[in-house]
Amino acid sequence: MAAGKQVKRVTIAVVGGVVLLIGVALLVLPGPGLLLVLAGLLILASEFPALERHIDPVRDRAMKAAEDSVSSPLRIAGSVLCGLGLLAAGIVWGLRLFPWLPLAGWSTGSSLILSAIVLFALLGWSYKRVSERPRR
Repeated sequence: MAAGKQVKRVTIAVVGGVVLLIGVALLVLPGPGLLLVLAGLLILASEFPALERHIDPVRDRAMKAAEDSVSSPLRIAGSVLCGLGLLAAGIVWGLRLFPWLPLAGWSTGSSLILSAIVLFALLGWSYKRVSERPRR
């Protein structure tokens, strides 16, 4: 039984650590960095309670960033245009329309398309969350 708990603990540490590291990378790359940092911390805190003290500040910043992303029609339009750009770039990379593109192929193209889908999903979630909130 102790071995099973150890395997579970290591699995959670690896999965949480990977999600956290991807989130940190996405803080400087295009993507939902703060939300993935939050997800990684939540996963890790399930086995390592000392990390719980970091969850609330990251959650507050992630929710603020989500609200800011839909705070004006201009920001929404900019986000939609970025998503459409990612989608178009994914198709261009996947179809290898320009042979000089680095890493051309569907491995790069599909990751760009997935990024666009994630962006649209988060944008929709943020908009719904902000529009359903009671006004002050």
